[in-house]
Amino acid sequence: MSPVTRTRPDGRTRPARHRAVQPLAVVWLTLVWLALWGEVTPLLLVGGVLVAVLVCVVFPLPPIDLVCRVRPLLLLGVLAWFLVDVVRASAQVAGVVLRRRPVRNAVVAVDLESSSDFLMTLVAAMLSLIPGSVVVEARRSTHTLYLHVLDVPDAGAAEDFRRSALMLEQRLLRALPPHPVEGEAA
Repeated sequence: MSPVTRTRPDGRTRPARHRAVQPLAVVWLTLVWLALWGEVTPLLLVGGVLVAVLVCVVFPLPPIDLVCRVRPLLLLGVLAWFLVDVVRASAQVAGVVLRRRPVRNAVVAVDLESSSDFLMTLVAAMLSLIPGSVVVEARRSTHTLYLHVLDVPDAGAAEDFRRSALMLEQRLLRALPPHPVEGEAA
């Protein structure tokens, strides 16, 4: 992503700073601050807000544009499928460990269909939380995830994993559909 530049009055350009203090980030960081202290007092609350603002100014992040709707029932379905996948994968990993046979691992490339960075991050996080797989690289330019997968004996098993990862992406796309772009049919 190319940095946004701003032209100074003297004609020189410099990178533009994004809106540094984002209210949602300040609230979240303040809650983390209070959780770390383990109590809520007026002094800790004010101190947490000040620390949160300082963190936002010193480490500015671009605003996250969540250009999607949320379908709560479908999102619950995604979470249910995710929990089933976690339990099933945990049993498979336990079986691999207890069998004590040579294990063949693989790095599987998954080309995501969506071009959303948010969705790519969500898919990568969910796949990494499922035992037996971990994201080793995420290429933003091609929206490709490379995952190290445990116990992949052949190309068919790698294709099965790739298909299950794409099914996860499709479930997330149904639960979090993007807003239509202006001028585009809904």
